[in-house]
Amino acid sequence: MRENFLHYIWEHKKFDTSDLKTINGEAINIVSTGQHNLNSGPDFFNSQLKTDEQFWAGNVEIHMNSSDWYIHNHENDRAYDNVILHVVWKYDTDIYRKDNTVISTLELKEYVSKSTLNNYEKLFSKSQKWINCEHDFSTVDDFLIESWLERLYFERLERKYIDIVNLLEYETNNWEAVLFKMLFKSFGLKVNAVSFLSIANSFDFSVLKKSQSKLASIEALFFGQAGLLENDFQDTYYIKLQNEYQFLMQKFNLNTIGVIPLKFFRLRPPNFPTIRLSQFAKLYYTRQNLFSIVIENHSKEEFYTLLISDTSEYWQTHYAFGKTSKPSKKRLTKQFVDLLLINTIIPIKFSFAKYQGKDINDEIIKLISEISSEKNSIVETFNTLKPVSKSAIQSQGLIQLKANYCDKNKCLQCEIGNSLLTGID
Repeated sequence: MRENFLHYIWEHKKFDTSDLKTINGEAINIVSTGQHNLNSGPDFFNSQLKTDEQFWAGNVEIHMNSSDWYIHNHENDRAYDNVILHVVWKYDTDIYRKDNTVISTLELKEYVSKSTLNNYEKLFSKSQKWINCEHDFSTVDDFLIESWLERLYFERLERKYIDIVNLLEYETNNWEAVLFKMLFKSFGLKVNAVSFLSIANSFDFSVLKKSQSKLASIEALFFGQAGLLENDFQDTYYIKLQNEYQFLMQKFNLNTIGVIPLKFFRLRPPNFPTIRLSQFAKLYYTRQNLFSIVIENHSKEEFYTLLISDTSEYWQTHYAFGKTSKPSKKRLTKQFVDLLLINTIIPIKFSFAKYQGKDINDEIIKLISEISSEKNSIVETFNTLKPVSKSAIQSQGLIQLKANYCDKNKCLQCEIGNSLLTGID
């Protein structure tokens, strides 16, 4: 058993409170368990109790054994002077205040049911499992899972909000620049995301704005900063981009220090970074004020119209410089735009509204719910346990659940874990 389980039992009153008594026989009535403290100091602040007819307001400390008080040297720490109750699993010694008065002790093992203990042991058994509750996940109420995944999705957005605000500060409150960098990274997908972000970071956003009137200038900027214009291809388009990049490099004092090389290996040709860079350049050539349009748009179909971009003419017959291929219109797919919506557009809309003190959660829920569930190993494995991911709000919630709760054994902070602790037979 872990001490955090005792925290859970105390916080949620998962024990018989009808006839509580301290080790010394004092009757206890819990008015408030207090505020759980996750930092240093007593485990629960501002608890309120009645022992016999005495009202107490103060802090509660929890240990496996009462003697742990001395092992942790709490008797010498002034932060523990206001502890009004010591909650332990096993009582093995009295503890005292500095004035030598005894601190009341509650021994929990006398009040926790065997079923609660069995459920805990079952949930945290050491057998090899993908997640602790995989054998019982299918029994959890559908509504509970759905509401919990929605909360986890917004928890995920809140984490992204912090990153976006930090980037906003770096970009001196320029939301257009923040959107540009986040979109640039997303266009790289998983394989080239870091490389694409390093390209975006290699020049100031103002350079793009000053080059935005010509598609060739934007492509030259992107391909040049990516290090893809350093060969000697006898190709008219390639030479044109080289000359344009030389002009931009001298005009804006550009360099490629810190740019991470792009990866082509094992990528399908439509996902080659050359194609993605051209599509991204075409998007910014045709959309001069993209951020304001993103904020004004609300539906998935509006974003499909806005973001589905193709390449410049050269890339309709090429996947790489100097190598002709079968002609094809290389447009972004709806599936690709869905990823942009999930990873960039919706976090930006949420963060902009939150930054302004506005609540657009209903709009966010409607938009993310219109997007199909993601397909990855985490979502697919959860769906084998129970088909729960119907749209992107659930798939995003499942990713948050696995990474921040399941993998960290935080079942006691998880609504699914809580329901199973109460209801596993």
